[in-house]
Amino acid sequence: MAKHSALRRRFDRTLGYRIEAAAVFLLFGFLKLLPADTASDFGGWVGRTLGPRLGASRKAARNLERALPELDGAAHRRILMASWDNLGRTMAEYPHLGTIAAEWDKRVEMRGAEHIRALAEDGKPGLCITGHFANWELAALACHKQGLDIAIVYRAPNNPWVDRLLARARGSLQAMLLPKGKEAARGLVATMRRGGHVGILVDQKLNEGIPVPFLGRDAMTGTLMADLALRHDAPVVPIRVVRQPRGARFRIEALPPLDLPRGGDRSEAVTACMLAANRLLEGWVRETPGQWLWQHRRWPD
Repeated sequence: MAKHSALRRRFDRTLGYRIEAAAVFLLFGFLKLLPADTASDFGGWVGRTLGPRLGASRKAARNLERALPELDGAAHRRILMASWDNLGRTMAEYPHLGTIAAEWDKRVEMRGAEHIRALAEDGKPGLCITGHFANWELAALACHKQGLDIAIVYRAPNNPWVDRLLARARGSLQAMLLPKGKEAARGLVATMRRGGHVGILVDQKLNEGIPVPFLGRDAMTGTLMADLALRHDAPVVPIRVVRQPRGARFRIEALPPLDLPRGGDRSEAVTACMLAANRLLEGWVRETPGQWLWQHRRWPD
């Protein structure tokens, strides 16, 4: 998180956040007026046009060069442009999460739904995991559509008005939303203890995590998935979101539960669990590299 001076923080609280929120509200209102597919296409255009001009594009290009060195520069540029297109579409689809939910059968091809339903029906706590692919928010909605209520952790924006706007948009996901922090950790533990279910994005950099190989380099990886799965002997179902051509349309795949180690040394088991998760996501990245969030600081610089 960027550190700002006391003067900058004071400006943000008194005026800056209000200006930012007004701009975001206007943009949301404009996108809401558009059909969902048109909004998605517009967001993709904005992402392709503005994204490469941002500083985050240099970081994404560096990540690509290091993670996929077997590809040439032209391939890296195509993937980077596709990644900006996907990110722009994902942001533009927030005002239409309710539309996607209402038109689910029209917009989403669901595969492996039986694995999610099995979690809902087995009477045990369980986990669903995914990564920042396509519109990753839809993994939670897929769970709801199969009768599985989940709790998910999200990083709240610094701007409280924008946070409330996004929270309303995420309401269509029908999930328990827990702002990142100590309260969220307690909420997840409480959910598992009462036999509930948790959704986790497992491809986020976490400085307090452990180094686990990901695309050829050690990446600081959070162990929450492993800790909860091992402590509660809980199944872990991966859910993959794949963006389809043209507009806000997707294929969502729920996979069989991961085969995770359940005995032996606890530290080794945790590392093995997170290695299994990272290897799974590696395969997804290699299959659809333009749909992953390369702009994220996944590895140490």
